[in-house]
Amino acid sequence: MSPELSQKLAAAVDGMPAFPKSVQAILDLTRDVNCTPKDLVQVIDKDPVVTVKILKVVNSAYYSLPKQIASVNHAVVFLGFNTIKNLALSIAAIGMLPRSNAAGFDVQQYLLHSLATASIARELGTKMDGTDPMDCFIAGLLHDFGKVVFAQFMPDEFKQALEASKASGSSLHEALTRTIGVDHTVVGGMLVEKWRFAPKLVETIQNMHGPEVKDTPMIACVFAANQIAKKLQFGFGGNHFVEPLPPPLARRLGGNLDHVIAELGDLQALFEEAQVFSRLES
Repeated sequence: MSPELSQKLAAAVDGMPAFPKSVQAILDLTRDVNCTPKDLVQVIDKDPVVTVKILKVVNSAYYSLPKQIASVNHAVVFLGFNTIKNLALSIAAIGMLPRSNAAGFDVQQYLLHSLATASIARELGTKMDGTDPMDCFIAGLLHDFGKVVFAQFMPDEFKQALEASKASGSSLHEALTRTIGVDHTVVGGMLVEKWRFAPKLVETIQNMHGPEVKDTPMIACVFAANQIAKKLQFGFGGNHFVEPLPPPLARRLGGNLDHVIAELGDLQALFEEAQVFSRLES
């Protein structure tokens, strides 16, 4: 990477907003084995924006609860600890997305793809030794955030890569490498480092493409989830080019992509949850 490009990427990452402290506190809490639902409620209650949006989702038609939920405490009781954690994280990520961008990148469809990838990665994480489903959800949600950085701060180059990828039917990360000099995983990794996420999560986001990806449980889950979301067209992250599972990841997951999809069964419920979460800003 040239010094000029390195400087340009660093400036773009610096231009992105900080990750909300309340959500970082939620993530820290959930890694504490002694954390109780009461601890979680106390942190969420201090952030009125997160509180209002959680209650909006809980009271949506999707959950069809028998009565209106008026507090985060009751929301945790009805939806459970993990759903509330995932929801709080999703709210934070959505809050950092630009309303529009000069690249013409469809942020709503991008968000739907990211949420679907996150839910599928979490599901795969429940079946995979050596990884945590919550970490898989986070990595799935943030795996493409580098595209948001490009759309916001390098829109002309990003638009050119989107168009080149569409015209040739090739992968977007290859088009970005040709157009910008690096793909979105590089700048995405820089961003989650800035947000002080764990090294394993940074490593996962930096290894989302190509036959030489690292072979770790979390990378296997998120890589596969990303390809499944593209193959089933759950949202749109810029293109629908589906990469086959590299042999080490296929061995870890017990087969090729079609086998993994068959093993997961009906994913419609996960996609519907992603749709509900994605409408938080509408």
